[in-house]
Amino acid sequence: MQKQLQWNVWYLVAAIVAIVAFNDALRAWREVEPMAYSEFLLQLEAGNVEEIRVSTGRIEGTLKRPTADGRTRFATVRIEPDLAESLARHGVKFRGVVESTLLRDVLGWIVPALLFFTVWMFLLRRVSERGGLGGGLMSIGRSKAKVYVETGVGVTFADVAGVDEAKEELREVVGFLKDPTGHGRLGARIPKGILLVGPPGTGKTLLARAVAGEAGVPFFSINGSEFVEMFVGVGAARVRDLFEQARLKAPSIIFIDEIDALGRARGAFGGFGGHDEKEQTLNQLLAEIDGFDPSAGVVLLAATNRPEILDPALLRAGRFDRQVLVDRPDRVGRVQILQVHLKKVRVDRDVDVEQVAALTPGFTGADLANLVNEAALLATRRGREAVGLEDFTGAVERIVAGLEKKNRLLNPRERRIVAHHEMGHALVACALPGSDVVHKVSIIPRGIGALGYTIQRPTEDRFLMQREELLDKMAVLLGGRAAEALAIGELSTGAADDLAKVTDIARTMVTQYGMEPSLGPLVYEPPRPRFLEAPQWPSEAPRYSEQTAQRIDAAVRELVELAFERSLSILRAQRERLDAGAARLLERETLNEDELRELMREFPATEPTR
Repeated sequence: MQKQLQWNVWYLVAAIVAIVAFNDALRAWREVEPMAYSEFLLQLEAGNVEEIRVSTGRIEGTLKRPTADGRTRFATVRIEPDLAESLARHGVKFRGVVESTLLRDVLGWIVPALLFFTVWMFLLRRVSERGGLGGGLMSIGRSKAKVYVETGVGVTFADVAGVDEAKEELREVVGFLKDPTGHGRLGARIPKGILLVGPPGTGKTLLARAVAGEAGVPFFSINGSEFVEMFVGVGAARVRDLFEQARLKAPSIIFIDEIDALGRARGAFGGFGGHDEKEQTLNQLLAEIDGFDPSAGVVLLAATNRPEILDPALLRAGRFDRQVLVDRPDRVGRVQILQVHLKKVRVDRDVDVEQVAALTPGFTGADLANLVNEAALLATRRGREAVGLEDFTGAVERIVAGLEKKNRLLNPRERRIVAHHEMGHALVACALPGSDVVHKVSIIPRGIGALGYTIQRPTEDRFLMQREELLDKMAVLLGGRAAEALAIGELSTGAADDLAKVTDIARTMVTQYGMEPSLGPLVYEPPRPRFLEAPQWPSEAPRYSEQTAQRIDAAVRELVELAFERSLSILRAQRERLDAGAARLLERETLNEDELRELMREFPATEPTR
C-alpha cells in the first residue's frame, strides 16, 4: 500500500511539471505574432522594427511600437529579396511557408533506428532461447524445469492403470499436500523424497504427473541430464534455482526424471575420466534435500530404471524416504491398462480384453499403448469399420516378431526346413503339459532374421519356475533343431537364437539357481541387475577354480543334451504329425490354435511323449 502511494505522488508531480511547461510554451507562442513577410517589409519601411534575428529561412524580432492587438514580437519566414521586391512593386501580399520535414526526419532517422532495434532484439531473443552469447549466459544458471500449474497437468489417478500398489503409496503424499494439518496431527511428516523405480515404459512419469494433478499443486518437471552443462558450476546453480522456485510456489512437487543421469554413485569408474561437475551437482542436490522443510509442502519425486547405480547417500533415509516399485503389470493390470487405451479407438464388440491381455505377457504400459495404436493402424489399412481381435493379434506379431518381409523369398528347400523347424517347436510345446498354449505358427519371414515364428499364449502369470518347468522350456526351444535333425537329416543355422537361449537358461540353472546336484546349492556367478537386460560392467573375475569351471561347463552341456534328447523322443512319437503339419504350413503359411487342435485329432501320437 505504501509503495502504491509513493507511485501516485510521483505521477502527480510529473503532471504538474508537464502543465507548467505547456503553459509556458503556449504563452511564448502567443507573444510571438506569425507575421506575413509583406507586412514585415511595411513595418521595416515604417521604421517600427527595433531588432531582428536572421536565420537561414526565418526572421524573428521585436517592434518599437506594439501592433493593434498589443503584440511586440514577431516571426516570419524569409523570401528571396528579388521576389519580394517584385511582389511588393505589384502590391501583392505574400508570406513564406515553412516546409515540413517531419516525414523526412522520421523516415531518415527514427525508422532506421527502430528497424535496427527490432532486428537486434529478435536476434538477441533467438540466441537467448538457444542458450548462447549474452542471453544464454544471463540465464545459464536458471533451472530448465517445465512448470505446470494446477490446471496444466491434466492427469489424475484415473488415467493411470495397472499399478494399484504404487497409486496407494502415493495417495498418502496427495493427502499430505491437500491437508498437511490433518495428516500430521500425530506427529508424522510428509516424506521428503519418493523414488519411483521400475523398467522403462511402466508409467513412472505418468504416475508423478497424476500425483500433481490429484493434489492440484504446481508441478516442476525436469530431466536429470538438463542440470549438467559444459560450464563448471552450472548444474549446482540450476539445482538451487529449481528448489528456490518450488519454495516460492509451495505447496508444489519437483519431479526429476532419469535421476540416474544426475545421481550416479560418486567415484564410480573414476579411472575413465573426471566427474567433478556431476559430483558437484549431486552434492548440491543432497544439500538442498537436507535443507528444505517438508512442512512447507515441497515434495521431491524422482524416477529411474537403474537404481543399482545411484549414490548411496541419495537413497538414505531423510532424503529419498520411500522407494515405490512400478513394475510390469500382471494380467489384471494389463486388462485395466487396455481398457484405458481402448476408449480412444473404435473397437469391435466381439473383442475380449481378457484374450488380448493373455497375448501380452511382460508388456509394459507403453507397450500396450503402442499395441492398441498398431492394431488401429492395421484395421485402418484393412479398411475395417472397427478394430477386431485379429487386428490385435497382428499387432502383437508385429511388435514381437517384427514386420512381415513379403519380399524375402525362400527357395523350396529352405521353406521346407523352416516349416519343420516351427512345427517342431509347436508339437513339443503341445506335448509337454506344463508349457504355454501354442497360439499361432507361421513360416512368414518377419523382422531382421526371423524366417518363421511360433507364438505361445501363457494361461497365467508366473513368477516362479521349477527345475522341470525350465527343462520343459529348454525342450520346446530345441524342438525346432530336433525336427530338422529328424525330418531333414541335417542341421541348419536357423536354431542359433534357440541355442543361445537354451545355453543361457542352463548356465543360469547351474550357476545361480543351484539346480545341479553335483555342484551343490551354491551361487557361482552374480545375478544380473534387476531392471537391466545386460551383465554388470565392469565384469567381475570368476569366484571359482578352473576345475569348478570345467564341471560347470560339463553340467550345462549335459542339461542341453538332455533337453535335445527329450525333444527328439517327443517328435519321433509324432513323426507323421510333424510331416503333416509341415505340409499344411507350406500350403497355408500360418496355422492358428484351432487348426493345430484339428491336426492333433487327425494324427494321434504313436508312443508316449514322456
